[in-house]
Amino acid sequence: MFGSDRNPARDAGRVSTAGMVLLPIQFTWPYGGDDVSISGSFNGWTELVRMSQVEGCPNVFKAVCAVPHGSHEYKFFVDGEWRHDEQQPHRNGEYGIVNTFDTLPVPAEVSQHQIPAVILNQTIPRISEEDLRASRYQISAFLAAHTVYELLPESGKVVALAVDLPVKQAFHILAEQGIPVAPLWDFYKGKFVGVISASDFILILRQLGNHGSTLTEEELETHTISAWKEGKARRNGQVDGHGRPIPRHLIFAGPGDNLKDVALKFLQNGVATIPVIHSSLEDGSFPQLLHLASLSGILKCVCRYFKHCSGSFPMLQLPIYAIPLGTWVPRIGESSSRSFAMLRPTSSLSSALNMLVQARVSSIPIVDDNDSLLDIYSRSDITALAKGRVYTHNLNEMTVYQALQLGQDSNSPYEPRTQRFQMCLHTDTLLKVMEQLANPGVRRLVIVEAGSNRVEGIISLSDVFRFLLG
Repeated sequence: MFGSDRNPARDAGRVSTAGMVLLPIQFTWPYGGDDVSISGSFNGWTELVRMSQVEGCPNVFKAVCAVPHGSHEYKFFVDGEWRHDEQQPHRNGEYGIVNTFDTLPVPAEVSQHQIPAVILNQTIPRISEEDLRASRYQISAFLAAHTVYELLPESGKVVALAVDLPVKQAFHILAEQGIPVAPLWDFYKGKFVGVISASDFILILRQLGNHGSTLTEEELETHTISAWKEGKARRNGQVDGHGRPIPRHLIFAGPGDNLKDVALKFLQNGVATIPVIHSSLEDGSFPQLLHLASLSGILKCVCRYFKHCSGSFPMLQLPIYAIPLGTWVPRIGESSSRSFAMLRPTSSLSSALNMLVQARVSSIPIVDDNDSLLDIYSRSDITALAKGRVYTHNLNEMTVYQALQLGQDSNSPYEPRTQRFQMCLHTDTLLKVMEQLANPGVRRLVIVEAGSNRVEGIISLSDVFRFLLG
């Protein structure tokens, strides 16, 4: 087919993917064989990736490969012979007839639920629309009947920062306290006026890394939070007719607010934390900061109530692959309604920060050359950068691995750290996933393949609540 010596997996040079944004794509060979592998331009034709036989489907083999954006060619190596799939796009190439595909930007439209690629050919359990509506109604009614008071701990510490505090000092405080967000108090106005979070630190780091930046490291010593917020509003065009920044309304909850309304407030505003503020006076003066509410706290209440009667709610017993929930690895040639990207440990810190902002996600999987999960890089890791004075470094020269080391006590190689991230299987039930996401600090679950820990998808707290509330 290639001639006597033409082996595409040997002829081409190795393609470096360091620093690239990689997308996991599933390839399928449905025509049988004893030993099936795949290779392509995405790995420089230098590696044969072994494909796994799908359980219950002896003629179907699958493999998930991380590929960069662009146009790609690939072929299958079946029982010692190079072959292509005639049912997929193909063309004549340097190595004979090769299959082709393009990775395209993710469309803005939200598509209908598609069966995740990782569970093709499996029997999908179903429940009736009536049972689904009944389960959602019961959960919605529970949330509407319970208030934020139930989220308040018996004791605890809540950190708030003054708006006239220098930005640099603010982020060092967040790092020392081990918190990613803090409400902002304006002494002049006598009220809470906003929050400062890891997202602000990301924007500041990106601005410092921009050669046209108007903000220097020295200015961080004196540049106040309020000045940073005003400058941010001007850069985003959030000004009135006189060029003055338009103040953004603080998103908060009262202790008497019902949990359903607060959950919807999280989803509508895309925030991770909502301050719980109480004032005994009608005009709202002398407010008290009671707690920082999160979706995980609300989900914990739901799990605690429904756990012992879950048998009456078939929806909670469904495996997650049978539910329109989360973001999954797309099949070859299939577009996804939501972006799904991973990073290597050698990827630049700059690429990680850009991805967190552009994809509007809380964390990104860090994978090895086999796409097995090593770690995650999340917004909660951002404040640890203040410890290492990362704003003095070139973000393109610091790797994700180096950035993660700033938040560790040792310099040991990557090891699974369940306190940092949580994993689940696509066969896990919705209730089990909900219980994992209800743990404090866990905002996303990485769905992995059993045994290999290869990434198959991601489920977030927001995904769960959008499904539960219909």
